[in-house]
Amino acid sequence: MIENMLERLQEASYTLNLLEEKQINAALNAVAEAIVTEKEALLKANAVDLSRMDKDNPVYDRLMLTPERLADIAQDMRKVAELPCPVGEVIDSRVRPNGMKIVRVRVPFGVIGVIYEARPNVSFDVFSLCLKSRNACALKGGSDAEDSNRAIVELIRRVLKEQGVNPDVVLLLPSSREAAVELMRAVGKVDLLIPRGSARLIKSVREQALVPVIETGAGVCHTYFDSSGDLKKGADIIFNSKTRRVSVCNALDTLVISADRLGDLPRLCERLAEKNVVIEADGQSYAALSGSYPSGLLEHSNRESFGKEFLSYRMSIKTAASFDEAVRHIRRYTSHHSECIVTEDEKNGRLFQQSVDAACVYVNVSTAFTDGAQFGLGAEIGISTQKLHARGPMALEELTTYKWLINGDGQIRN
Repeated sequence: MIENMLERLQEASYTLNLLEEKQINAALNAVAEAIVTEKEALLKANAVDLSRMDKDNPVYDRLMLTPERLADIAQDMRKVAELPCPVGEVIDSRVRPNGMKIVRVRVPFGVIGVIYEARPNVSFDVFSLCLKSRNACALKGGSDAEDSNRAIVELIRRVLKEQGVNPDVVLLLPSSREAAVELMRAVGKVDLLIPRGSARLIKSVREQALVPVIETGAGVCHTYFDSSGDLKKGADIIFNSKTRRVSVCNALDTLVISADRLGDLPRLCERLAEKNVVIEADGQSYAALSGSYPSGLLEHSNRESFGKEFLSYRMSIKTAASFDEAVRHIRRYTSHHSECIVTEDEKNGRLFQQSVDAACVYVNVSTAFTDGAQFGLGAEIGISTQKLHARGPMALEELTTYKWLINGDGQIRN
């Protein structure tokens, strides 16, 4: 059954190249409008999913839709409609001595599959970016968001049909593991597979997939407070990157602090207590926080405290004797997602960006900005943590590949 669904999706993908840009934009704007006007139906379906999950589960926040979040999703979709489509862009053009003209142009991948967990907003993001870049999409969400995803895709397909766009360019697969396996093995039917979710999910897809994969999602994010770091900037960045939304991949997991600034650690962490953030501190940072940070929120670190994506109101602290030690710690535990340094030393800022291997490397900026919309890309299909093809927020351009167009007048090769 799933094989037939994917064959129909692939066939539908060919129709996207025949659509006018204004028709695609009209469809995106119509879906955005429906998200707002039909939010009650979407929230009702989401409430069913939420009722099956413990509110203390770190994933609960990712699963939850609200009127405000739906409004933001609709606005992001409208922004995608306003962006220029990269398909058809001429990347390179040349004429050979024999008169043969060669042009390299951007084209859609064709069919993009996305496997994700309890994040129904991903359904909207993937759809909007795929439609704008003229890709069909196969959505494989988790069982936690089954009712939400079904309501979302039903809305999308209905609006597409009303707009004269083949609704089969969007496919929601069953939430079962069997469906995920078939998607991962759909050679010849799926051109690119993108997993979004936990490190465990990404590892599973990477090891089992037979179709090309771009890894996204898991983020073990560090902020290094350098010896010259500004105290106010540091406190603001640490608080924002840790507590803005703890369940997202760009949230702070480990604060690395220069040993000669341990005296400022209580002030750097002071506001974290307002959000009941539990700190797993190494020996030196534990001593520096004792007596100032609430004892019920302060714990000694262990082996599992570092290199861990917490996705909750919990973080760790590592003390570094030098800049080099801080960089070595981050190199050892990074997931190559987002890393930050707080420093007033321009040389150290440049050196940090040169030395740290991550998709996004910040100087005096919260890692919470690792987001396609914040980068001016409209939305994103995920944050690529690998180096092949795409890195960082994957938006429209990253959902295209290219082909060579060769024109001549009867040239033959000797």
